[in-house]
Order: sequence, then structure tokens, then C-alpha cells
Amino acid sequence: MHGSVVGAAATWARQRPLADKFELVVPDRRSFPPNPPLDRVDFEDEAAWLEDWIEPATHLVGHSYGGVISLLAAALRPDDLRSLTVVEPPAFGVARGDPVVDEFVARGAAHWRESSRDPEAFLRGFLDWVGASQPPGRLTPALLQGAQTLMVERAPWEAEIPFEALAAAPFPKLVVSGAHNPAFEAVADVLEHGLGAQRAVLPGAGHSVQRLGKPFNELLAAFIRHAERA
Repeated sequence: MHGSVVGAAATWARQRPLADKFELVVPDRRSFPPNPPLDRVDFEDEAAWLEDWIEPATHLVGHSYGGVISLLAAALRPDDLRSLTVVEPPAFGVARGDPVVDEFVARGAAHWRESSRDPEAFLRGFLDWVGASQPPGRLTPALLQGAQTLMVERAPWEAEIPFEALAAAPFPKLVVSGAHNPAFEAVADVLEHGLGAQRAVLPGAGHSVQRLGKPFNELLAAFIRHAERA
């Protein structure tokens, strides 16, 4: 499950080699091309929508905002999951009180509240905040729609992660971070302990850890194989 700004194909481009070992299902979220834009995007609605894509023995993988969606969807369908992997989910609400997290959230909230309503300017400010690379040149139509969607997404730090339900669920969990931002590391640490999850840190690609390609793919494949044997 992809996150904000870019759709499934761009988010998971470096995971295509995994298709030699697994069946890959990479849906585009609502409001992302080729779907029409929405006026409002809420992670709770997205989690309910994602339920339709979950079949028995699914290994669910979510990046960024898609990681928040995946955490919520996993709690809705625990008996149908074989494993859950989340990559830098911005569920900052789980680490409230950590001064680094609180300061980071304050910066994000200020961006949504005060930034230009021009989609390109808004997107570039967001990418600076989250620690992601800037797109070269002018935005493509797909990126422009992604930026417009980003502007109407419900703030991910408002998500209430169902720790008790997820910790009790029988499937293994994996939390991955990129060692580029202490706020994301703090969230990953809370999720690791609260969910009883395996933890991995793969530096070198900032917020989009999956873009490392082979190191991430090997980690994910090994985790899935272990979950299949469990």
C-alpha cells in the first residue's frame, strides 16, 4: 500500500523483482491516477477500502501514509493476514511527549495550516519536511494530482493505532525505518515494542526505504518466508 504523493507503480518500482517469488498486488489508492481526485482523504476510510484487497494469507506491506492505513486495516482483518510490514508510517501520535516528535509534528501542522495553496509549492515544502527528494523540473500531471491529494489528507498523527488488537493478532509484524529522521525512528521504536514486532533499519534512501531495492527486497522476502513457515 503506497503512501502520499505518488501511486503504486512509482512507490514499488524497485520491488518488481519480487514478482519472481511472490504474487504482487499493488493497487492505487483512491484519489490517485487513474482514479479521479477526492475532496477529502481519511486514513480510516482508506483502511475500510483496503479491506476489499485483503484475501486469506495476505502479506500486507505499507509505506508512509499507506503504513498507517495498513496498521488500521490489519486490525480489521487479522485472521486473513499472514504478515504485516510497515515502512516509516507517520503515526506520530503513538510517540506524543517525545520532544523531537512533538517539534516535528508542530512543523508539519504549521505547513498544512500556513503553506501556499499552490499544489507544487505545497508539495515541495512537504518533501523538505518529511526528508524526501525533490522532483526535478515542473510536476507531471500525476504528481500534481498527488500533491492535490496530499493537501486534503487527514493528518496521520491523528491516527489511533489499535495496539492491543494488533499485538494479539497471530501474524508476524515488521517495522522498517531509514535512519534519516529521529521522529520516524521514535515512532518505529514505539511500534516495535507495542506490537511485538521485528525491527529493521536500512539507511541510504531517506523516507522511501523501499527504493534501496535489493537490501529491502531481501529483508522483506526473508521475513515473508519466515512468516510462511510460522
